Amino acid sequence: MERHSKNNMEYKRVLLKLSGEALMGKEGYGIDPDTVSDVASQIKDVKELGVELAIVVGGGNIYRGIRAEKQGIDRVTGDYMGMIATVMNALTLQDTLEKLGLPSRVQTALQIEKVAEPYIRRKALEHLEKGRIVIFACGTGNPYFTTDTAAALRAMEIEADVIFKATRVEGVYDKDPEMYKDATFFQEISYIDVLNKGLKVMDATAISLCMENNLPIVVFNIRGKDNMKRVVLGEHIGTIVRR
Repeated sequence: MERHSKNNMEYKRVLLKLSGEALMGKEGYGIDPDTVSDVASQIKDVKELGVELAIVVGGGNIYRGIRAEKQGIDRVTGDYMGMIATVMNALTLQDTLEKLGLPSRVQTALQIEKVAEPYIRRKALEHLEKGRIVIFACGTGNPYFTTDTAAALRAMEIEADVIFKATRVEGVYDKDPEMYKDATFFQEISYIDVLNKGLKVMDATAISLCMENNLPIVVFNIRGKDNMKRVVLGEHIGTIVRR
């Protein structure tokens, strides 16, 4: 097996933002076991490099608070329902990772002690230092805040070198490339341009937090073979958002 020194890696501690949609298969809803297995295999490849890895999972493949509001459900209630959906994704991912021999811990911003640890920053850091993967669920634990914002917040709390935003497309475009064939791809873009252009990289709160703390974001296609590993090793895959 090919081995790489930590000194050869671009990033040593990574916060991976994994949307719920990234765990869907072709059905467009729910959790697809083959897709989860593929994501877990990429994570294993990165862990074998010696990277310390934390993950924030979304729940959009199961439930969204904004969608609930349109259905007549109170927005706050809907957001809490969405947070619970992220726990289902986190437990699925944890189980798949551990079957690959990767020790993992789920920490939740809402207390669900029967199935996961409560989020405690010092405990999360301890897990990372011991080589465990930490999966953060329930976002920030507050309604009206997205899992994008949770990813930015947790990344800063654990002192990550970078946020990896895993998507279904190659990176950042000026418009949705799945809908518009003439969409323009950005290999690199600044935080302020993302905000000014209204690009849907992450929500405005998350981008602002990253900009204030100079935390880079790499947006790439999670379905591309070895993409996550290649980014860790310094290849310019996808789009990098920074100053």
